[in-house]
Amino acid sequence: MVTTRNTTQRREVIATLGRVQGFLSAQELHALIVRDGGRISLATVYAQLKRLADAHEVDVIMTDRGESLFRRCGVDAHHHHLACRQCGAIVEVDTPELEQWSNEIAARFKYSDVRHVLELSGVCPSCRST
Repeated sequence: MVTTRNTTQRREVIATLGRVQGFLSAQELHALIVRDGGRISLATVYAQLKRLADAHEVDVIMTDRGESLFRRCGVDAHHHHLACRQCGAIVEVDTPELEQWSNEIAARFKYSDVRHVLELSGVCPSCRST
């Protein structure tokens, strides 16, 4: 597991993510921190988010435009998300079949410490009805 130092900037990023529902871009997060009186550069926000993502302390999803969005997630175990491409609604998805399949593939090729990323997106029922 990746460890990160508990710096002031790291605490600001974590605290702000913890107060917000849903996913934010690095720019949105930076704007919230600065609005609340924090003194942190956008480059530092990006760096902290990368460290937190590498340590699995934040969830990351990719938008259709290729932008990464971040949130502090309450689920400690590895999991996936289904995101609405129109409104951004997120559903956490438990995928034991995918986990089993990835373990079988790793075993077949004698790999260890295998990680994977699965991004699912679609249009949620609310957006479909409008």
